Amino acid sequence: MWGNAPKIIISIAEIVPVFILIRRIIVNLPYEIWIGSRYAGLTRSKGRGKKRDRFVSFVAASSMAGIALGVAALIVVLSVMTGFQVQVRDRMLSVLPHIQVYNPGVPATTAIEDWKNLKELTMKNPEVVGASAFVAASAMLARQDSLKGVEIRGILPESEGDVSDLPKQMQQGDLASLQPGSFNMVLGTRAAAQLGVELGDTVLVMSPQGSMNLAGFSPRMRQFTVTGIFASGHAEYDSNLAFIAVKDAAVLFRDSGIAGARLKIKDMIKAPQVANELTNSLPPGYILRDWTYDNRTWFAAVKTEKRMMFMILALIVAVAAFNLLSSLVMSVKDKQSDIAILRTLGASPKSIAGIFLVQGSLIGILGTIIGVGLGCLIAYNIDVIVPFIENLLGTHFIDPGVYIINQLPSQVELDEVATVGITSLVLSLLATLYPSWRASRLQPAEVLRHD
Repeated sequence: MWGNAPKIIISIAEIVPVFILIRRIIVNLPYEIWIGSRYAGLTRSKGRGKKRDRFVSFVAASSMAGIALGVAALIVVLSVMTGFQVQVRDRMLSVLPHIQVYNPGVPATTAIEDWKNLKELTMKNPEVVGASAFVAASAMLARQDSLKGVEIRGILPESEGDVSDLPKQMQQGDLASLQPGSFNMVLGTRAAAQLGVELGDTVLVMSPQGSMNLAGFSPRMRQFTVTGIFASGHAEYDSNLAFIAVKDAAVLFRDSGIAGARLKIKDMIKAPQVANELTNSLPPGYILRDWTYDNRTWFAAVKTEKRMMFMILALIVAVAAFNLLSSLVMSVKDKQSDIAILRTLGASPKSIAGIFLVQGSLIGILGTIIGVGLGCLIAYNIDVIVPFIENLLGTHFIDPGVYIINQLPSQVELDEVATVGITSLVLSLLATLYPSWRASRLQPAEVLRHD
């Protein structure tokens, strides 16, 4: 048990000089730091000024708490908005392709027959990791007294997993049931509930393409059997998407739908860049649409909302900074006698200003650190805190029919945390400038004469 004793003694012998060096550094710190830390409430003096220091400490603590709460609120809100954006994007792309390639001038049946050549061309790009054929068109689903508009997509079940997470999202049934000529259909959970259908039930699909006769326009109709139900976690897609076999879709929408290839790439963020590269390499006539094009309005709105929310919530930190300014002005007023005594002992106006700069900076730094820690703690545990509050109040904050998702997400971005922290520190430092300048301008003779 004593085999490690010499090593412990040596390590202690190495550590002691470090503590001695730190102590010397602390002892030799400028007096402005010592006095500023005392005014900030970090240290207290003994004697008759103790009651007065308590009041100053209370004012300093309230300013620090205001900054901490403002910073924490800003971090939590930004993290929730970032998490919302990322989660919605990921759930979108679990169903939507990263890139769609199609030729609008080619009928759906012809495009499906030629899609393997299109796959070979697109897979030459090193960023493309998967491809699958598709046919897309809008249609109406009818079931007894229920009628619903949906987007129908014809897919290849065997290669759908290469471009989306649909095979993993199947709640009931099997995606492999979508075989050519079977006229089977896979519906989202919300669409199935709205139509009141279960596995084995039939729905009537009405295509907008039809024919004119003596009775007027007759849409093309076909009966499909529901053989699967999926849940993507995205309320809009669970309500408005239906999948059938790609060849069945080509027959049903041969002149009204678009057909081509759906692509998955390594990095979804590079989708616009990869789409431009493929546009230059593919024959003329093909149109490429990436996921940012189809959803650019939504993402632009979220980005703008996030910026505005940052500006609005930054006002909370600004209010806390004004509170810090007022507390420092009160501190300067309360410490006029101390300032006069320090000036008569030889302290320069610069040193007096430094004392209150230290006081305000310490309050701002500690408030920011506490706020960052508290904000990150809440943001990282929002998935535990929100359900606890919901169970406590007996309510549900997130309605998936309104907010697309069914739980409050959160994702902490270090650059956003750094931006919030720097903003708080800058505002705190600006709040200390005027009181520090005011303290340095006090004339000792005038102060002592009035006292």
